[in-house]
Amino acid sequence: MRRRPATAADDGVRARAPASPQRRRNAAVPAGITLEPDVDRAIALRASVSAVIFDRRGRLLLQQRSDGGQWGLPGGSVEIGESVTRAVIREVREETGLEVVPRRLIGVYSDPSLQVVRYPDGNVWHYVNVCFECVVRSGSLTTCDETLALEYVPAGRLPATILPNHVVRIRDARRRRPAAFVR
Repeated sequence: MRRRPATAADDGVRARAPASPQRRRNAAVPAGITLEPDVDRAIALRASVSAVIFDRRGRLLLQQRSDGGQWGLPGGSVEIGESVTRAVIREVREETGLEVVPRRLIGVYSDPSLQVVRYPDGNVWHYVNVCFECVVRSGSLTTCDETLALEYVPAGRLPATILPNHVVRIRDARRRRPAAFVR
């Protein structure tokens, strides 16, 4: 796998496991991460963060997750003693290899209809997600055990297997509204 530095000037950065990009992006994903309509099944509430990262051409960085195979934004849970800005910087570094700086708050997402999530292992969590637009400062796209592939895609052409709660965050980011969304 060839890796190149991911800088603001680098438009073609990607990292992936071997497979056709189009086939991976649109492949059917059995028993992936799903929205759980029964909020009483949630184990607990979890604070989480996600990052919207655009390249110079306006393409969006997506991560194919190893826990369900679907595509989504880089991000994850906030650790005890950690701020949400530190959490998004850490999560992006761990999942993508990129060093980022949060640029703006896109929104805070807690609506149970989009934030109660069932994982393939059967666990159900109600997430409160803080989503930031982030700017890449350095690093190279690199996969890890949580990431099957990373790819910049046109923001208007999202993969069929993207997580539905991430679509809302991406849509909100593309609106470029100065005030954060609260959903």
